[in-house]
Amino acid sequence: MKNKKQYRVVAVSTVGPYHKAKSLKCQDFFAFKENGAKLVAVVSDGAGSAKYGAIGAKCVCNTLCRVLSKSGRKDVRQNIIDAIEIARDELMMHRLNKSKNEDGLIDFAATLVGAIYQNGKGIFFHIGDGAGIALFGSNDGAVVISEPENGIFSSETYFYTMDDWKDSLRFTPFSEADSLFLMTDGVTGFALKKNARSLEKGFIGPINGFLKKETNVKKAQKALKNTLETPKAKSLSGDDKTMMWIDLK
Repeated sequence: MKNKKQYRVVAVSTVGPYHKAKSLKCQDFFAFKENGAKLVAVVSDGAGSAKYGAIGAKCVCNTLCRVLSKSGRKDVRQNIIDAIEIARDELMMHRLNKSKNEDGLIDFAATLVGAIYQNGKGIFFHIGDGAGIALFGSNDGAVVISEPENGIFSSETYFYTMDDWKDSLRFTPFSEADSLFLMTDGVTGFALKKNARSLEKGFIGPINGFLKKETNVKKAQKALKNTLETPKAKSLSGDDKTMMWIDLK
């Protein structure tokens, strides 16, 4: 959606075929917030195996945007760690967490991919799969990628609700980017090559080029949603799909 300030954001979430077949709601969530020149953006994928994964995804997105948009700039990484701790504390006190401690967080399991950007400098923060992409041109050229991280098995990943979540928290700095993409793992399969270290040709570049030109918010959102719901996209991944695009210049 288009902001009144200096950044332009377009983001959508779609229900994956797997969840749609079982009449389940989308368990992905996204949020973004500006405070002057600072932008905070986060996407999250609630674990399908978690009873309240969708709540965990919503909590981390909203909490991190709220807290980090107001945080100081002296130690950005520590600010991010502190904000995640706050999200975890909120879930510990959630009415659906009967234990009211860390033991109940497993029911809210969710990944997170986020970015903070201000005055030409940015940093991705990341737990689990999904991906963050910083583009430095309009095509599939120079990029910085915050890569997905899976466990021993391809279907296994990491969550901010785990006891050892700090061991899985990764930071990837970047500067003077042209635009950003944040996405959940339902999109990474056709956005990134199998090694996740480079872009698949003909996907991110064309989307970026189209969104740069399309200034009508509703048309941009509809086009992005349609892209994530093509038969090919559904066949490549049955998971929920979330993609956020941010125009930085």
